[in-house]
Amino acid sequence: MAVNISKLPIMHPIKGFKLGTTKAEIRYPDRRDLVLMEIASGSAVAATFTNNAFCAAPVTVAKKNLAKVEPRYLLVNTGNANAGTGEQGLEIAKKCCEIVADVAGVNSSEVLPFSTGVIGEQLSIDKFELGIPNAYAELSENGWDAAAHGIMTTDTVPKGVSEVIKIGDKDVVITGISKGSGMIKPNMATMLGYIATDAYIDSPLLQKVLSTAVTRTFNRVTVDGDTSTNDALVLVATAQSAAPQIREESEELELFAQAVERVCKVLAQALVRDGEGATKFITIDVQNCKTEEEAEQVAFTIAHSPLVKTALFASDPNWGRILAAVGRSGVEELEIDKVSLFIGATCLIRNGNPDPQYTEQAGQKEMDHDEITITVDLQRGDAAAQVWTCDFSYDYVKINAEYRS
Repeated sequence: MAVNISKLPIMHPIKGFKLGTTKAEIRYPDRRDLVLMEIASGSAVAATFTNNAFCAAPVTVAKKNLAKVEPRYLLVNTGNANAGTGEQGLEIAKKCCEIVADVAGVNSSEVLPFSTGVIGEQLSIDKFELGIPNAYAELSENGWDAAAHGIMTTDTVPKGVSEVIKIGDKDVVITGISKGSGMIKPNMATMLGYIATDAYIDSPLLQKVLSTAVTRTFNRVTVDGDTSTNDALVLVATAQSAAPQIREESEELELFAQAVERVCKVLAQALVRDGEGATKFITIDVQNCKTEEEAEQVAFTIAHSPLVKTALFASDPNWGRILAAVGRSGVEELEIDKVSLFIGATCLIRNGNPDPQYTEQAGQKEMDHDEITITVDLQRGDAAAQVWTCDFSYDYVKINAEYRS
């Protein structure tokens, strides 16, 4: 059960961006699993992709196409990742782009393909030959809800966010969806995410905004420490708002960048809230480090500890597991007599020693919450970082053990 998310908010349409969703039966019958997104001519597009060396065929094709020309269509399928599929997988990804191009009347290089699902199985092109025309027929600026459902795999809820801001005195809309529940430790973005805005901004500046936001949001979440072969995040700006162009070093850029980061944060945290089998949403806040990288190192060591994650599932205030993770995180010359540790507002360790005011009852009260903050203070600098994760439950093992069945 997802932690404190259950349904989509109001998803404001983006002028110049349409979405069409259909049931192509790529893996399962009677399930929305194919999404086509149409980008108005003249739009700016930015993207980030997985750093996994075994990146999926669609990632390879999408990166090459994006380097050639501004895309006009994004094609997403679930049920099959088209990863680990060799040259045949690459040809299938290219063929999917060609089918979209034939239907929409564009060049195949103007199509970016994306896939998610089981790794190591070949895609059946006939599903796309039938499904793409159907998705094209469903294209609508109001297609966000169906698309959010259409990109889901083991997700239990669709994930979306929509925000309206002012640039000058004109409205600018930012709307986005993401999917991901397991194999989540992005090293760039998320498993799949799509954000669109009607803002007017050029592609290089849009890329800078996206990359900065990703570093502070999607790259700070982890469910299980596994970076997917298929991670991709796309940000489209259609330039169809009446607001003025957003330019470098302007007040409007700062407002826009902050809004994009907020949208990315909601979408990224939603992946953790809906982590496979998750029952708790955990914020790990590491403070007063020498560098931000050091703070991330400590936070991710805690977040990736199976012992910490299972204790969180059990609501067991076994804080020794957290302390041990801090100690093995690799911080050079860590002065343990300066380390303090909190769960929620309750101090466990103060300056390297058990807090004399701590009681097991106080720790248990904090652990019983479904949203928990773990705070670590190293008292060795002024850098900090937050990482978001979830617990490991019985269902995480069950979901992944039965994933291909």
